[in-house]
Amino acid sequence: MSDSSCQVCRPSSVGKKVVMAITGLVLAGFVLGHMSGNLLMFKGPAAIDAYAAWLHANPLLLWTSRIVLLLSAAAHVWAGVTLTLENRAARDGGPSVDATRRATLGSRTMPYTGLVLLAFIVFHLLHYTFQAAALGGQKFDSVYRMVVTGFSSAPVSVFYVVSMLLLCLHLGHGFSSLFQTLGLRNERWRGRLDRLSLAYAWIVALGFVSIPVAVLAGILK
Repeated sequence: MSDSSCQVCRPSSVGKKVVMAITGLVLAGFVLGHMSGNLLMFKGPAAIDAYAAWLHANPLLLWTSRIVLLLSAAAHVWAGVTLTLENRAARDGGPSVDATRRATLGSRTMPYTGLVLLAFIVFHLLHYTFQAAALGGQKFDSVYRMVVTGFSSAPVSVFYVVSMLLLCLHLGHGFSSLFQTLGLRNERWRGRLDRLSLAYAWIVALGFVSIPVAVLAGILK
């Protein structure tokens, strides 16, 4: 097969960016919904435990969501890694100084924050979904008690808070750039969408951060 034929078989950079934008939108919607559900912690054990019971009482919804999220996360990581490697190869051929100067902290650190967040997701699943880490081998029937116990560990809470701040940085750039990738952003709306993306990122991050902070402060106990 010729090189030109192989190029046709490979997904283009534009196609990968679209995959990254669509999967990013799915994941961004999930983290907002997940954060909203987690804030039920502040309503007390009955509220968060009832929410968890409702999720497990609807296995089709739960597992459909998990499969969609797993596929979206895998596609997002694949697109992100391949685009990063392609961009590095292009820079090796002739770096663009102007583009680097215009790049924001969020855009320059996207590959690194993404990798840290991937590690955090693995730990978070082991920590709470599978209850296999940092819980002293205990198994909990109450989600409220499990969360309070988990975040009573200062190192775990600090790691969680730092990860959520990195999530804020990742979302602040990613949520804004997906509008451009999908052709939904122009110069007139650029500033407004950037501010909307930044507000969204901070709302999500602070919502998540509030729970370990409240546990360490003794507000949730």
